Amino acid sequence: MEVSKEEEQDKASMAEIPLLTPYRKGRFNLSHSFRIVLAPLTRQRSFGNVPQPHAILYYSQRTTKGGFLITEATGVSDTAQGYSDTPGIWTKEQVEAWKPIVKAVHDRGGTFFCQIWHVGRVSTYGFQPNGQAPISCTDKPITPQVGLDGTKEEFSTPRRLQTEEIPGIVDDFRMAARNAIEAGFDGVEIHGANGYLIEQFMKDQVNDRTDEYGGSLENRSRFALQIVEAIVNEIGADRVGMRLSPFSELMECVDSDPEALGIYMAKSLDRYGICYCHTIEPRMVRALEKLVTPHSLQPMRNAFKGTFIAAGGYDREEGNRAIAGDYADLIAFGRLFLANPDLPRRFELDAPLNKYDRITFYVPEPVLGYTDYPFLESTTT
Repeated sequence: MEVSKEEEQDKASMAEIPLLTPYRKGRFNLSHSFRIVLAPLTRQRSFGNVPQPHAILYYSQRTTKGGFLITEATGVSDTAQGYSDTPGIWTKEQVEAWKPIVKAVHDRGGTFFCQIWHVGRVSTYGFQPNGQAPISCTDKPITPQVGLDGTKEEFSTPRRLQTEEIPGIVDDFRMAARNAIEAGFDGVEIHGANGYLIEQFMKDQVNDRTDEYGGSLENRSRFALQIVEAIVNEIGADRVGMRLSPFSELMECVDSDPEALGIYMAKSLDRYGICYCHTIEPRMVRALEKLVTPHSLQPMRNAFKGTFIAAGGYDREEGNRAIAGDYADLIAFGRLFLANPDLPRRFELDAPLNKYDRITFYVPEPVLGYTDYPFLESTTT
């Protein structure tokens, strides 16, 4: 079969763009767009914690053949809730609701992982069954936070999990992973980042336990790795990824030695042979008019031999540089992908990007700020 001059030019053009080069490793055997990953993005449009039909369009809009998508954070149980209208995957109704969404992504040739989470102490009595206290590794509450809109967000005092209760939470994650496979997902991403339950256990400025889940780095990481092991045993290591943010301080979740935590977790995950490690960049600070990072993901990247995904404020240029420099295998894009459903195509052409509207990120509206961002074709005709 002959290849047209236009196709040859397209291939040559893509070869010059590291983000659009093929990536093949483990379960991944992907087209040029696959180095560009849809990051998990909470959208709060799953009314009553049940995914809705409008998510079919949202996710399929952002699917290209060979592309990789990760769902918004999805609760593993009724105690995992901390925000209104986030999806779950612990009931039969939720599993059935996810099926047509997953099918739509697969029909367009995408690979789809479900990010599973538990918010822990990032919650209030109102989100918990029977108005009970949120659960955590600690009974220390989060101080009130000021939201993006300037409003104050308050959290209820959590209840410290008893040692004997922890295996039950691990099992909630295991069951959620099994349910995700039943719904048709290709795998799951364990949410171990952003100050939620798993990270609350891992970080020493939150975890004040004195049992086998507290104290040393190994003990603080025990809960996370028990979840990994349970899910690997349930669905297979090649269907499991994990998201980490050792350098983040979200929700007052801080560690005194984040680099040691990151490397320890990367090495531990590598021993389980999981599909990928997805890590959020260290926060950047400005000094002497230069962008400086006090930490780097490179040691974690070196410690984890599987697929390594980097995330955190990347643009086209930075993403290309990270791939070209072997800093990461894939780059996850959040806000840019939210506002540009055809982001891989725009990157290919170096075309202008839609600006995202932060005000509409979480509105309970099935179209506004969700599926109404224009495609490149509609902005150029």
